[in-house]
Amino acid sequence: MRAVVYRGPRSMAVEEVEDPKVEQPGDALLEVTTTAICGSDLHMYEGRTGQEEGAVIGHEIMGVIREVGDGVVSIQPGDRVVLPFNIACGFCFNCTRGDFHACLTANPDSAHAAYGYAGMGPFRGGQAEYVRVPFADVNCLKLSGEPGDELEDDFVLLADVFPTGYHGAELAQVEPGDTVAVFGAGPVGQMAAYSSLLRGASEVYVVDDIESRLQLAESIGATPIDFTKGDPVEQIKEHRHRNTGSWRPGEEKADGVQAAIEAVGYQARSADDPGEEHPTQTLEWAVEVLNATGRLGLVGVYISPDPGADDGRAKEGTFPLPIASYFEKAISIGMGQCPVKRYNVFLRHLIEAGKAKPSFLVSHREPLDAAPQAYEHFDRRDPGWHKVVLKPAA
Repeated sequence: MRAVVYRGPRSMAVEEVEDPKVEQPGDALLEVTTTAICGSDLHMYEGRTGQEEGAVIGHEIMGVIREVGDGVVSIQPGDRVVLPFNIACGFCFNCTRGDFHACLTANPDSAHAAYGYAGMGPFRGGQAEYVRVPFADVNCLKLSGEPGDELEDDFVLLADVFPTGYHGAELAQVEPGDTVAVFGAGPVGQMAAYSSLLRGASEVYVVDDIESRLQLAESIGATPIDFTKGDPVEQIKEHRHRNTGSWRPGEEKADGVQAAIEAVGYQARSADDPGEEHPTQTLEWAVEVLNATGRLGLVGVYISPDPGADDGRAKEGTFPLPIASYFEKAISIGMGQCPVKRYNVFLRHLIEAGKAKPSFLVSHREPLDAAPQAYEHFDRRDPGWHKVVLKPAA
C-alpha cells in the first residue's frame, strides 16, 4: 500500500510499504477514506522529536472497516468509523477510570500510545491506504452516513483536533459567560476557541501573528489579537475595558480573563523577535492576562527529547516558569494529552445534529501523493493553509 513515510527533517515521502494485517483477535483492518496532517506532526517533520526514519506517520484517521479479528464483537466489516489518535486498551487501571490518554498496556515504553508518533508505541500511522486498529472494540467510534458525504471532513476532526480543543476548554473550566484567551490560532487553537464559544463563553480572544489564521478565528466570533502589534495582554485588557461598563468597585482589577488556553507548546515564538523561539512565552502571557483565581488549560505539546532545541535543558524538556506569579494569583492549571474517547461521542452528536461544524477549519483537500508538498506549505504557515486533509483514494 501507499503511505506517508518520515525520511528525516523536513522530508516526507509517499512510498510503497507492507500492507497491515490483523495480528491479534481484537484487531481490525481499516481502509482509510480521510486522514489529516496535524500540527503536532510538524514537530516530527522539523526534526524536533526522536522519530526514526522510515516510520509511517499520521494519527487523524477515519474510514471503513474491512476485516476484524475473531475477538471483535461490536465492530464489523462495512462500518464507517473514526479513530481516537490515542490508542487505549479499555481495561487497564487508567482506561477503566476514563483516562484513555494514559493507557498502561498499549505502549510498553510509556503510559500513552498513538498511531505513527514518536515515543508513543510501535503502531504505524494512518496517512496511508490502510491501517491496523488494535483493541478495535474500544478504539472505533461508529459514524452515520456514507464515505465522502457532507460530514466526512467534520467527522475526521473527531480523531484529534476537535476533542483536543474541547479538552483545552474543559481543562480551563470554561463556563457560560466566561472570558477566554486562546494562545495560538493553529488547528487546536481554532478548535479551543470554537469549543469555548459552544460552551457559552461571552468573549474569546485568539492570539497569534498569522493574518489568515486570525481572520479565520474572527469568522467564528472570536476577537483576533496580533501579538506583533503590541503586548497581547494589554490589547486584550483594552478590549475588555471597551466591552464592560458595569464593573462594581474593585472589579476593575479583574480586567483580564477568567480562562486561558495554551495551544502552542514548546515551539512558541518570542514577542520581542517572532523569528526566534521562546518556549514559555505563551505561559508568561497567560499568567499576566488571567485574573486572580483564573484557570489555565494547557494542550500545546511539550515534549522530550527535543533534538532541535537551543540549549541542553530545553533538549530535555526543562523550561523556566514564573511559578511565583501563578502561585500569587492562585491560578488553577490543567494540562496534558486529550482523552479523545471522553468527548468524541457527544461531539459526534453535535455534528450530526448540525450544532457543530468543525470543518470550517479545513482549507485543503489533497490526494495522498500530495502529502510531501502539503507538509511544506503547512510547515511554512503559508496563508490559508489552516488544515490539510488527505484522501487516499483520490
